Amino acid sequence: MTVRALFLDRDGVINVDHGYVHRPDQVDFVPGIFELVAAATTRHWSVVVVTNQSGIGRGYYGEDEFRDLSEWMRARFAENGGNIAAVYHCPHHPRDALPDYRRACPDRKPEPGMLLRARDDLGLDLAGSVLVGDRPSDLEAACRAGVGARLLFDPEGRWPLPDEAGVARIRALPEVIGWLDGGGG
Repeated sequence: MTVRALFLDRDGVINVDHGYVHRPDQVDFVPGIFELVAAATTRHWSVVVVTNQSGIGRGYYGEDEFRDLSEWMRARFAENGGNIAAVYHCPHHPRDALPDYRRACPDRKPEPGMLLRARDDLGLDLAGSVLVGDRPSDLEAACRAGVGARLLFDPEGRWPLPDEAGVARIRALPEVIGWLDGGGG
């Protein structure tokens, strides 16, 4: 049996992007994120975080700090009625990283690797799934992976919207609930 997923970018969608967030005291959750994840959970969607984390590759923080913060965040969602099924991250950067992390990686968005791994690991139906990202590279990764609905969380309208089927701009996270119900925005 395949399952639909709600893919979420982390910085800029789950938490305010303050730049290289890696400790709980740096986290400000984006308004509406707990409501959205709880709605997805009650509808039996798998919620999957897919996040570039070049701060690891740059040496700003380590894998352990990232993992600890991810577990802390998952606990906050559980307290609010939501479940994060999995967290995938890419620590690599093709130029701006320490030698061990400096490379082009099939997981780094806009490449689709994290989404494809989640599909294989969790048995996901990508065509029936939704991705919410705050940058065009998030939408491009989802398009390359075959994710059916690609939503750009862009309240200020700073990014151009690709002219593709399945793409829409949202200005508030609770708008995504309509997409989970099959009705679009």
